[in-house]
Amino acid sequence: MARGHQKIQSQQKNAKKQADLKKGKGADQKTSAMAALVHTCNVCKSQMPDPKTFKQHFESKHPKSPLPPELEGVEA
Repeated sequence: MARGHQKIQSQQKNAKKQADLKKGKGADQKTSAMAALVHTCNVCKSQMPDPKTFKQHFESKHPKSPLPPELEGVEA
C-alpha cells in the first residue's frame, strides 16, 4: 500500500499549498497597483500615482481649466 501513503501525502501537501495561496491572496499585482493610484483628477476622475504625472495629465488634457492648488509647486 505504498501508493495509498503517497496519495495521502500528496493531498496534505496540496491542502497546505491551497491554504497558503488563500492566505496571501490580497498582495496581487492589481490590488497593489490600485493602492498606488493616490491622486485623482477633479475634472475627469482618472487616477495617477504621483503629482508629477498628475500635473502632466492636467496640463495636456485640461489646458483651459485652472490648475488645482495642490499642483502649484510641482515641477513636471
